[in-house]
Amino acid sequence: MRVLITGAAGFVGANLVVYLLERGHDVVALDDLSAGARPSWWARDSRPASVEASIEDHDAVRQAMEGVDGVVHLAARPGVADSVDRPDLDFRTNVLGTFTVFDAARQSDVSRFVFASSGAVLAAATPPLREDMAPAPKSPYGASKLYGEGITAAGDAFGIVGISLRFSNVYGPHCAHKKSVVASFLSRALTGKPLVIYGDGTQTRDFIYVEDICAAIVHALSADEGGVYHLGTGIETSVNDLAESVIKIAGTQVEIERQPPRPADATRSFVEYEAARKALGWSPQVSLDEGLTRTAAWMRSSSGHEA
Repeated sequence: MRVLITGAAGFVGANLVVYLLERGHDVVALDDLSAGARPSWWARDSRPASVEASIEDHDAVRQAMEGVDGVVHLAARPGVADSVDRPDLDFRTNVLGTFTVFDAARQSDVSRFVFASSGAVLAAATPPLREDMAPAPKSPYGASKLYGEGITAAGDAFGIVGISLRFSNVYGPHCAHKKSVVASFLSRALTGKPLVIYGDGTQTRDFIYVEDICAAIVHALSADEGGVYHLGTGIETSVNDLAESVIKIAGTQVEIERQPPRPADATRSFVEYEAARKALGWSPQVSLDEGLTRTAAWMRSSSGHEA
């Protein structure tokens, strides 16, 4: 299968490109490189084909879409807090940009469209988060992801199998530039800096290793029916417990710095992934301790310091 990945130089994208190539797929990697990441394979003569362009540039996206069988749309402005600070930028990239990618897929007769969504569409819901819950976003970011799910579902009108995957908190290699709590905790712990916890640290998240996310995307690309699925481990982990695990795995003694809670942050969040197991034949394989150990090892390596 020939697959276009938007946001291919980002955290999940950089992992997914390698994951797909290793399994014999042909990959077109599209990214505007605005996040500052440039994987080692970017713009090489060998695979994948690299396209430096914004998802808001319809002509560039349409050209990159030529001959593509499936699209994995990862490109987005991430983060709840950033969307609260600049809802206009969140709308431009996450809503208008998503429509641009979908419309190019429609014009190119793409058969599969996989959209990277988020549990943020259900931020006001009581966990565990499930697909039968009514959407309840609490931030512009969550609202923008809800739009993406809607236009992906509309793919049925154009013969496109559209699947939205609601990622829980993803972590793993190539996360050095990511603003996630795991990336922050590990990078700070490995350099002896205090871990910053917003609020009292009792807020919970469902942390899932990026390789498990890549596996789910591959399953989604071969699905015959569209749908919305939560991807997570089903395990609720507090930020305080995460900090303890990171300090242990990093093998350093660092302080905990407390800061006021951030607006629109969910108090609890974890998912039920039974629907993904039944429909996609997927389930997570990597435990949190194993995933943190692998991520710390990557950060310690020379590749962990690449831009």
